[in-house]
Amino acid sequence: MHVKFPKAVDSSLRYLKLKFLPKTLFFRTMLLIFIPLIVVQVVSIVAFFNGNWSRMGRKLSENLTSDIATVIDYSQGNAKKLEQISSLTEKNMNLNATFYNNDEKHQFMHKATKNNKLITGFLEESLKERFPDYDTVVYMTDKREVLWILVDTPQGLYRFDTSSKNIFTSAVFGFVAWMVGTSLLLFLVAVMFLRIQVRSIADLAQFSEDFGKGIDIKDFKPYGSSEVRKAGLAFIKMKERIQRQISERTQMLAGVSHDLRTPLTRMRLQAEMMPKGQDRDDLMQDISEMEKMLDGYLDFVSGEAGEKSAFVDMNELILSILNKFRNKNVLIRYATNDQVSAIQGREQGLKRALTNIISNAFDYGTTVAVKLESNNHRMEITVDDDGPGIPEDKRDDVFKAFYRVEGSRNKETGGVGLGLSIAKDVISSHGGTITLADSDMGGLRVLISIPL
Repeated sequence: MHVKFPKAVDSSLRYLKLKFLPKTLFFRTMLLIFIPLIVVQVVSIVAFFNGNWSRMGRKLSENLTSDIATVIDYSQGNAKKLEQISSLTEKNMNLNATFYNNDEKHQFMHKATKNNKLITGFLEESLKERFPDYDTVVYMTDKREVLWILVDTPQGLYRFDTSSKNIFTSAVFGFVAWMVGTSLLLFLVAVMFLRIQVRSIADLAQFSEDFGKGIDIKDFKPYGSSEVRKAGLAFIKMKERIQRQISERTQMLAGVSHDLRTPLTRMRLQAEMMPKGQDRDDLMQDISEMEKMLDGYLDFVSGEAGEKSAFVDMNELILSILNKFRNKNVLIRYATNDQVSAIQGREQGLKRALTNIISNAFDYGTTVAVKLESNNHRMEITVDDDGPGIPEDKRDDVFKAFYRVEGSRNKETGGVGLGLSIAKDVISSHGGTITLADSDMGGLRVLISIPL
């Protein structure tokens, strides 16, 4: 069920999703585990503090307040009687009582230190409820093990010394530590198992990407969950079908091209023996065009037929292609950023694709600029010329086999219309893209992008 939100809300949600939601499956799954885990822990701790912790704290504080009230009521400001009562309370209740008259109490209160609300909060509330007419303060020593409870009465100041354990138990920290510890253990176990599952998906994705680049990995075996193994086996079968279809197509084109050369050779010999005239010239021209088409077929077949992938230095490859056109009366410009220039691919296929593109630039321009840029993720090759260019509405059609742009690409200088088609096929087989645009030089710009 898809819930439709207003356009403004939907755009805001989409922005938040793109901005803050993790991109990888591993971190998205960890988010699904981590957020409920944190929510459960927070709810459990809050429920514990609001329930058991508060009840226990108030009960202990009320008991201690009752003991203090009993001592005050029985002593009634009598120091000797307080001393007798204090000896009993210290022995049985761990509560020591001291009395200061009104002259002495100010010096003592000046030396006291402030308390900790987490430990003494319930006790302070209980003292205020029990002694609304008296000033009551709770202080702690530096080590926070002993409490000083001060009750200021008209007769004088009562000071009660007792252990902080009478109103506070450190077991709560053990409970919180146990909850956090078990949650961390569960989180670590989930991370370990999730990494194993995600690794199988990542390996399958890498295998698919390598196959798209023309890298044939023979020993890949799917592993992980049954769904991942099923997807991996399905991809392997698809890969085998694609390779079989490519092989059959290659063999068919190679056979057709080879078989057609024999009758074309006989036709050329017969045309040579014909008397000179217009018919002979037309026939020779048709035979030459058919031979060019067959050469294009064979070039396409040789680029697909079993060439293995290897590391190719694109900088050296481009320089070797440009050197072939040094004798032409064309200005050549080449620039590179001297970054990573080696990719894994089929060298002869890449050379054929770049040669087709660069030769087109030399055929139709007087100035050719080639630029190689790369980083850790992609490599981009830009070829600019100052020729007539290609109309924008025909730039998608020029990648079709045997398509020729009339007027700007004539038969005298053009080929059979397979150059850009072969180039796009080779670049796509390496996982890259090829696009056409207007050049700053006034002609055509060919932009090739290949992932590293």
